[in-house]
Amino acid sequence: MLRSLYSGVSGMRGFQTKLDVIGNNIANVNTTGFKSSRVMFKDILSQSMSGVTAPVEDTQGGVNAKQVGLGVTVAAIDTVHTAGSAQTTNVPTDLRIDGDGFFAVSPTGETEGAYLTRAGNFTLDALGYLVNADGMYVLSADGAIQVDPETVTAFSISQDGSVLPVDADGNTGEPIAQIGVVRVINPAGLEKVGGNLYRMTPNANPDSDLTIGTANDPETGTGSIIAGQLEMSNVDLTNEFTEMIVTQRGFQANSRIITTSDSILEEVVNLKR
Repeated sequence: MLRSLYSGVSGMRGFQTKLDVIGNNIANVNTTGFKSSRVMFKDILSQSMSGVTAPVEDTQGGVNAKQVGLGVTVAAIDTVHTAGSAQTTNVPTDLRIDGDGFFAVSPTGETEGAYLTRAGNFTLDALGYLVNADGMYVLSADGAIQVDPETVTAFSISQDGSVLPVDADGNTGEPIAQIGVVRVINPAGLEKVGGNLYRMTPNANPDSDLTIGTANDPETGTGSIIAGQLEMSNVDLTNEFTEMIVTQRGFQANSRIITTSDSILEEVVNLKR
């Protein structure tokens, strides 16, 4: 069978995967804290028709190998962790990390089994716990963060994540808690689990280490926390639609390879009538 037939099939599969990724990026163009993905390709092992001949000085020159490629495959699907634009909401529990780092949230309030997120659309529940849209507790280094509704009527959040109570005269008291920020060495190594959440992996931090630190930490390089703002998706629609056009044309070109190869095979079959 013709090698070009299978090369065309591999190309169509690759561009279909890329179209799937582009479609997901565009669907999440307004998702808070969403990070876009990109597809990278690599060629498949080439078949050698003849090997290399080394040159012999004053006798003959060298001859390059003759190789035929066997198609393309997906090399990687990367998550691009560039910062998204800031959306001002003036909601005191809406938080944005200006720099590196992730919020830690947990369904149990414990560090064990915690997830990471850049989506800071948090609220207070009826017991005063700071939670995300799915009811997961926002964590500090000491666990879940609670603002006692019986003793604290108002509060503010500083750039280092400190939750400061505010009295009737507008004076701030001692911090109730400090919102934690997790530094990730390789953010692209995090695993997406849905719901704007990431799971720590051994390729993100050594030994899947999830250590909750603080914002504005010069030693770890975590960014500051901005209250009253949200980080929007980093999807660039102009780039995504351009890539969609390129992907569509690439898919069409590979389909032409298949139809042309099929025509040649038809001619081969019809040699004997």
